Amino acid sequence: MSSTVPRVTRPHTTTQQSEHLLRRRQALVVVLTFLTGSADALGFLALGGAFASVMTGNMVLLGLSAGRGEADLALTSGCAIISFIVGVLAGARLVGSARPDDPVWPRRVTWALGLELLVFVVFLVVWEISLPTHDEHVHLALLMLSAVALGVQSSAIQRFGVPGLSSTYLTGTLTSLIAGVAARSPWRSLRPKVQVLLALMTGAAVGALVALHLPALAPALLIVPLVLVIAVSWRMRA
Repeated sequence: MSSTVPRVTRPHTTTQQSEHLLRRRQALVVVLTFLTGSADALGFLALGGAFASVMTGNMVLLGLSAGRGEADLALTSGCAIISFIVGVLAGARLVGSARPDDPVWPRRVTWALGLELLVFVVFLVVWEISLPTHDEHVHLALLMLSAVALGVQSSAIQRFGVPGLSSTYLTGTLTSLIAGVAARSPWRSLRPKVQVLLALMTGAAVGALVALHLPALAPALLIVPLVLVIAVSWRMRA
């Protein structure tokens, strides 16, 4: 007499694993947003007065420069916008489009972050070599490198295909948060938005302090968080 052993499935375990991976992804996006805040602070305070990721802000600066006849600001903000677009195009070609069967963290996202890291390594070399005598041309080159890197990062996060999830464009995140508060949405849905906004402000504050008092360490604010995200994401499965 033979007996059949029933197959035991554990959907609860699978759900728990998925939720764990989603929380880890959110944590990594928060780390990337800290990087974004630091890069924007460095760009605004030390690299010519424009932003590395806030392209709407740079467009306003470009308009102001035209109205006030400030050619230097027009060049700085315009080059930042163009560089960001180049980064977005390169990142989009590398990561591709979101697919229904994508894992929580597609491997191509990590590849794109590797490209971002490569750009920031070039940033590090230029920054350290020219640190004693930074001039406006070096500032512009560094700002453009930073904008390219964050353009790549912006495209990488878009591969997740999650509406509202971003580490660079956060005006929409703030709007969504306030709308959620007004609608009395549960804290669980509001928490990720709060986390990335706090990370952005914290990164900007730390970036400002380092730019003003410890400029030699400034590139570490860009490279260390990125290396951490790449190392953790490379080990993520499903």
